[in-house]
Amino acid sequence: MLRITAAIAALLVSIQAAPALAHHAMGGQMPNTFMTGLLSGLGHPIIGLDHLAFILAAGLLAAPRARGLILPLAFVLASLAGVIVHLNGIDLPGGEILVAASVLLLGVLLVIPRQIDDGLFAAILALAGLFHGYAFGESIVGAETTPLGTYLAGLVIVQYGIAAGVVVAWRKLGKTAGDRLPRFSRYAGAGVAVIGAVFLALNLAA
Repeated sequence: MLRITAAIAALLVSIQAAPALAHHAMGGQMPNTFMTGLLSGLGHPIIGLDHLAFILAAGLLAAPRARGLILPLAFVLASLAGVIVHLNGIDLPGGEILVAASVLLLGVLLVIPRQIDDGLFAAILALAGLFHGYAFGESIVGAETTPLGTYLAGLVIVQYGIAAGVVVAWRKLGKTAGDRLPRFSRYAGAGVAVIGAVFLALNLAA
């Protein structure tokens, strides 16, 4: 377990040290067509390890809940609001730090299961979504209407698709996996927490 954690930490350091274009699906170039906007929107949450970890954790936390397929929408819709906030030149200070902190929080919630009601969980997802979306907005500032629209559509599709896919997979596996699923969630949560902690440390040190 310690070797795996160290390997993850080393990977994250190398990713964070890479050029800023690593967080841009189009290699740092501004999307300027219908398709490049869509591909950028689909790719951005996947190539950003912190964003992907959050979405996967959100799905795992939502899966056992009756509203499991609805709750991730709080994050998805708030992320769109975050993009719009960024496009309108409104500053959200500490954005990357709060993104990393949100990843760490969801990891901890998976490792130490504590029942929180759906309203509080949705609020956590929405607040985090605002800052994740603000980070997403950096790669689309100045884009024309068409690529901007398809970028936003791509964000919705990929983020909800991943979270909902986790929920559906959890429920299907729950019929055969039994008690192994909660244990898997705790292990996954530990990995997510490590990702969040490393990104948080790197951003605080920057």
